[in-house]
Amino acid sequence: MRVYLAADHAGYELKNHLVSWLKDHGHDVVDDGAFVYDAEDDYPTFVLRAAEAVAADPGGLGVVIGGSGNGEQIAANKVRGIRAALAWSEDTAALGRKHNDANVIAIGARMHTAEEATRLVEVFLSTPFSGDERHRRRIAQLSTYENSGVLPPLPAGE
Repeated sequence: MRVYLAADHAGYELKNHLVSWLKDHGHDVVDDGAFVYDAEDDYPTFVLRAAEAVAADPGGLGVVIGGSGNGEQIAANKVRGIRAALAWSEDTAALGRKHNDANVIAIGARMHTAEEATRLVEVFLSTPFSGDERHRRRIAQLSTYENSGVLPPLPAGE
């Protein structure tokens, strides 16, 4: 599987760890930076590149890393076609894929050990989308809004 990674200074070391781990586990890894530690760098510079690459590669997935993962998730979700999930437990990593067909996982390097973060990535990459009709319907509503700006209709009686 092709996996795109990006991190700012706060996630720099964890990203490098994950690049090695993913390669050791047979994944095709694309590192979108940061390539040097710079305490003043900005996460959108790297995260938007990784998210655009994932959006252009239907079989690929992404991992974006910062201090908390919040900004990285927000940035990735600005890219059309991206569904980025902030993972803070194995359950949230799995459910992001299983229920939301997330194609990017955001992780906070200051929130997890390298071992915990590696496990979150492992769970995310190994969990398939369930394909349940209700989840497909919800994702379709989001895609329609993303592409047209048209809100989904309210349920009858609302």
